[in-house]
Amino acid sequence: MKFILILLLYAILLVLCWPLALLLLVLWPLLWLLALPFRIVGVVLEALLRLVKAVLFLPARLLGEK
Repeated sequence: MKFILILLLYAILLVLCWPLALLLLVLWPLLWLLALPFRIVGVVLEALLRLVKAVLFLPARLLGEK
């Protein structure tokens, strides 16, 4: 469903302003490559926070607290 919405919005952009739509088509892979390190950092930070949460709640889990 999300893909269809993106495709529909791109088609509207292509009709209204085709040079911008073509520029977006060319630059999208570069933007994706620039965003990739931020996604990796986000995944690592999320895993680290889940680890800290698990360590902090370990005594309560061992004592049977729910």
